[in-house]
Amino acid sequence: MTLTVCVRLVVASVVTGLFLSLQLVAFIFSLPFCQTPGIQHFFCDVPPIMSLVCANSHFHELSVLVAATLAIAVPFFLIATSYAFIVTAVLKIRSAAGRRRAFSTCSSHLTVVSLQYGCCAFVYLRPSSSHHPRQDQLISLVYILGTPLLNPLIYTLRNSEMKGTILKVLARN
Repeated sequence: MTLTVCVRLVVASVVTGLFLSLQLVAFIFSLPFCQTPGIQHFFCDVPPIMSLVCANSHFHELSVLVAATLAIAVPFFLIATSYAFIVTAVLKIRSAAGRRRAFSTCSSHLTVVSLQYGCCAFVYLRPSSSHHPRQDQLISLVYILGTPLLNPLIYTLRNSEMKGTILKVLARN
């Protein structure tokens, strides 16, 4: 991983995210909405907003599905491909302890990635007829709050200095 490759990946991520977001916002603002007091959700997410469309929304829902597929499937495929290379490299490690440590590091990241993409896929990649507001709120909470809260927890607890400090604090109490 060179600095050039890293910068290109960051720029590609930001440009793709901006492009998809701006396109989705422009698309949503072009829709005819019914007069309603609000949506049943914590934030302005696409599925609850799409439920407010007054016109035939089949084409609009299909467009959102295509955008969501690109935004979810492409990064997940890239992550899965990189993990295939990582697993191949880890299996070449001669010591069992080295393989276990490498797989342990990968498993925590893969757990968070699977949780994030699984929840997003559940919310965005299903037909609008199967949307349930309460269920969508719960799943949205998992990927909006759960994943960001899990990341520091998982990676902090993997740090041996942090584990030692936590054990000392708990031993004092």
